[in-house]
Formats: sequence, structure tokens, C-alpha cells
Amino acid sequence: MICSPSGGKRFNVLGAVNAVTKEIITITNETYINSESLCQLLFQLANLGQNKPIVIVLDNARYHKCKLVQKYATSVGIQLCYLPCYSPQLNLI
Repeated sequence: MICSPSGGKRFNVLGAVNAVTKEIITITNETYINSESLCQLLFQLANLGQNKPIVIVLDNARYHKCKLVQKYATSVGIQLCYLPCYSPQLNLI
């Protein structure tokens, strides 16, 4: 639980779950989630020191599919897998 003051203050959490260890890796900010924040998360994932392939499942948000994110993921050895359009049953969030 995260305590915050009442009102319209924004608090964003972008995260990933390790499917094997159930470890949660997060990036937080008080502005907006964008391609740069996603690259920060990919950086953290790439630096976990695991010698196993990393595959991230993403929905089709614009900032998930931009060239910056795709190039960065390739450069750090992370494979991006996108959910099919209009498939809310696959997006557990």
C-alpha cells in the first residue's frame, strides 16, 4: 500500500514480474509513463545479472511499440512480445 495525500496528484508505477522467482521490478514517477520510463525498466531488467533470455509481454500502447524502445530492447538483449489487438482477456491488468 502506498500512502499519498488526497487530491489529484499522479503516481505511476511501471513494473515487471519474474515468472520464475516472482520478483517484482518497478519504476515509479509522478509525471507520465513514456518510452523513456520503459527504457529505464528494461535497463533494470537487463542488469539483474541473469544469464537467461528475457521476454517482456506488452500491450499495444504507443510508447511500447516506438522505435526507441524496440532499439533499446534489442541492444540489451530483451525480446519484446506484443499482445494481439483487442484481446483484453490476455492482459491481466
